[in-house]
Amino acid sequence: MNYLIRSFCFIIVLFISISCFSQTERWQAEWIGIPHAEKDTNLWTSFRKQVSIDKIPNKVLTKISTDSKYWLWVNGKMIVFEGQLKRGPNPRDTYYDEINLAPYLTKGKNTISILTWYWGRDGYDHKNSGKSALLYDMTIGNNVIISNSTWKVMRHPAFGNTSAPLPNYRLPEFNIYFDAQKDMPLWNQPDFDDHSWVNATSYGKPPVSPWNNLVKRPIPFWKDSGLLHYTNNANLPKVSDGNPIVAKLPKNISITPYLKIDAPAGLKIDIRTDNYKGGSEYNVRTEYITKAGIQEFETFGYLNGHEVHYSVPKDVKIIDLKYRETRYDTEQIGKFKSDDPFYNRLWEKSYNTLNVNLRDAIQDPDRERAQWWGDAVILMGEILYACDRNGELIINKAIRNLVDWRKPDGVLYSPVPAGSWHGELPTQMLASVGKYGFWNYYRYTGDTALIRHVYPTVKNYLQLWRLGDDGLVIHRPGGWDWMDWGEDIDTPLLENAWYYMAVETAVKMAELAGNQSDIKAYQELLKSIKINFNRKFWSGSAYKSPTNKGVIDDRGNGLAVLTGLADSGKYEAIKNVLKTEFHASPYMEKYIMESFFIMHDAKGGLGRMKKRYANMVESHLTTLWEGWGIGSEGYGGGSYNHGWSGGPLTLLIQYVAGIAPEETAYKTISILPQPGNLHEIYCVTPTVKGNITVDLKRRDNKLTFFVDIPPNTLAKIGLPKMESGLSNISLNGKLFVKNKKSLKKHPEVIFKGEDVNYFLFDVKPGKWSFVLY
Repeated sequence: MNYLIRSFCFIIVLFISISCFSQTERWQAEWIGIPHAEKDTNLWTSFRKQVSIDKIPNKVLTKISTDSKYWLWVNGKMIVFEGQLKRGPNPRDTYYDEINLAPYLTKGKNTISILTWYWGRDGYDHKNSGKSALLYDMTIGNNVIISNSTWKVMRHPAFGNTSAPLPNYRLPEFNIYFDAQKDMPLWNQPDFDDHSWVNATSYGKPPVSPWNNLVKRPIPFWKDSGLLHYTNNANLPKVSDGNPIVAKLPKNISITPYLKIDAPAGLKIDIRTDNYKGGSEYNVRTEYITKAGIQEFETFGYLNGHEVHYSVPKDVKIIDLKYRETRYDTEQIGKFKSDDPFYNRLWEKSYNTLNVNLRDAIQDPDRERAQWWGDAVILMGEILYACDRNGELIINKAIRNLVDWRKPDGVLYSPVPAGSWHGELPTQMLASVGKYGFWNYYRYTGDTALIRHVYPTVKNYLQLWRLGDDGLVIHRPGGWDWMDWGEDIDTPLLENAWYYMAVETAVKMAELAGNQSDIKAYQELLKSIKINFNRKFWSGSAYKSPTNKGVIDDRGNGLAVLTGLADSGKYEAIKNVLKTEFHASPYMEKYIMESFFIMHDAKGGLGRMKKRYANMVESHLTTLWEGWGIGSEGYGGGSYNHGWSGGPLTLLIQYVAGIAPEETAYKTISILPQPGNLHEIYCVTPTVKGNITVDLKRRDNKLTFFVDIPPNTLAKIGLPKMESGLSNISLNGKLFVKNKKSLKKHPEVIFKGEDVNYFLFDVKPGKWSFVLY
């Protein structure tokens, strides 16, 4: 019952979140700040307001917005560490945060202190508004406390610009520079004297340019660990010898470093991670200039990596070094364990990679911090199999961002949000609107409202594509004619396969959205592609386009299976291709491995997975790489943390453990394991109905199979025929007679027959233990 209540509450929150994307709201608060030149960048501004409150209600809703980030203190206590999402929900508008401040307020005088960080430039993940400002709206009963010209404001004098090297051009963020000699100690405390500060300048009430309409933040505030000790804390020096101090993190995570030292004034301390040049180009670091005496400092620009490197001048006393982990607020629910440590380690590294790829968007955390949609499609599948239901919120945001940033001519492009990128990657867009993107989210969640919102955009985008005289897709180069890293890309195969899946999905979307009149045209497109794809590309032993003068492309042959363009009669030939050709990057590799499971060749799929991921699994690094190597041996700069490489997380649960929705939103569950050579599989999967548990063991000429099915659903279970000659089945310790409809004591379990791979059952909610012997 508690789970049902939580699920109902989540649905209400999700509905409210969705509604907020289009809400119109009357604001009393004013945008405020200090006037600055349009060219000004990297501005840090402190705001203060003292208010008197007679009575504290249970809820004090407070709305805050800025461009680009803020930190909030109430009565001297930090309440929000890195608030605000990067701009924006669309190319014009701005997000705002909402928080209940009732627990932090007191009767009488209260002090609100806010530090804002304005970048003032576009990035691959941020659209610059052009003006540094703050909006604050706090409702207390029938009264409101709002930002206006009575607020005190001061440009924080300690922040500035570092020397080179600077973050690469993709990032809107700057390095952090802080000169403690210019600090304003305790400026955020209640008794600070702010009489010398100026009154804020008002820029008007929303909606007002350049921030325009305000949209409520659709994802949670970050999960904040507080300050923690490094794993090698006991071995960190007490006095610097002048060499970099390497402080080790438990794994690759997103952090803000902290120090407490005793030093003379004017020394420079550099703080960065081992991943400072992740993907071959600089990301973000910190320069701290000391004041005299004991001092402490935490940098507010987040970094990621396995180690934090503090370059501290010689003879400086080290009192304490710590870090704060901040991450997207979702918890790991999914689990996968087998008797082969390789796949367990691969699953763990896939999840670690996912963890640091979630923040303002579904993004990589170092070189770009950008929401490329080829990556996002693969990460969405991982979220749905590994995370609690907060994970669904960031998928919802990502989908809405993609369609709401569309160009006037209907072109979709990514990464978005973005101010310095406008290029369409056509096959990534097809992947996004198709089977593995928008529809996959709907399949697992049942979010009909979102499909109805996106369908008109999907329809318009697909209309930009055309078929040629040969009945196949005319090549569409877009803004960046990219389909994968690596060589030997057979473009016609990939382009037609991705388009086919997108159109096939559009049929389902049109039906769901009540646009049945669109379906006939889609069906004609599908028919044309299916006939001509096989007529033109099938050689008898593989798919290969006439324009491909090189080797056979594993990518195109794998996609032919996933689309259903390849019938089962071609499977053996395609398997031979996929066991000998290895051209795909980790991005496309997920789909090739999946094709083995579609062909019901788990041994082939697991074998290819082990071959391709061997170096990543054996590495000491805790996250997966952009390419099959790092640096010059990798692709795109060789980042060691790239979400698209985590496809095995999804495959190991969806196919090896066999768990997937049979009907939308797990109204009916399918559990059809493909263990391959594995003898033990333990898996937990989160769903909108509750958690599913599968525990399979194969030994001593016997297979035991335990399942725990959540309430309000029905499971279609396949007991795999792993060993020949095994046909006796017991259920919860009782012999199950297959020619009967059910056991008398277990009418909740019905035998449905068998096929070449499984004994099949319909199973109602509960815990069930099958034995095949």
